[in-house]
Amino acid sequence: MENDRGLPLEDLPGLGARLRERRLSSRLTLEAAAARVGLSPAHLSRLETAKRQPSLPVLLGLSRAYGVPVETLLLGAEAPGAPSPVVRGSAGPSGPGTADEGLAGGWTYRPAGSPGRAMQALRVHIPARVQDEVVRVHPGEEWLYVLHGRLLLTLDREEYRLEPGDAAHFDSMRPHRLASIDRPGVDLLFLHTLLQSPTADLFPH
Repeated sequence: MENDRGLPLEDLPGLGARLRERRLSSRLTLEAAAARVGLSPAHLSRLETAKRQPSLPVLLGLSRAYGVPVETLLLGAEAPGAPSPVVRGSAGPSGPGTADEGLAGGWTYRPAGSPGRAMQALRVHIPARVQDEVVRVHPGEEWLYVLHGRLLLTLDREEYRLEPGDAAHFDSMRPHRLASIDRPGVDLLFLHTLLQSPTADLFPH
């Protein structure tokens, strides 16, 4: 079985069970949780039963809906006690699919901050062959910094081409989309706020 972008299910073992557990912990029905992230109940059910895997935008929406960091959904990571303020770059291998990474919708993701914070920090790789066609709108703010490669950032109807060293900071209620311009892709530092509110949804636009 594969996800919507063609990734094998083995890339995210146990994800479906974690999604269902978090939904139940949040006391949300399948219909209510699906509505918060702009999915059909049937699609969310397929995610929870591991028949499909979510893209990173859907994971961000589910993390906001359930009030947990993305890494908790991807990796099942719970930090006991007070988290360390330092996240070492040498904490684990850097290759795709390693223990401290997740794969979603073709994007490679690594935590770059402590879990349980209102602001979530990620290291993200967007491969050139996988373009995110979903334009997202949700409460909060996003900040990103291009490490390697070139990024095409679409805000509202305007397109911005970002080179290494460029950054962008924007209100995520503005319709936005991220895509890599060149091969082999683009590497980002990515910060987003984790908001819990009745409107903290991820809406396709």
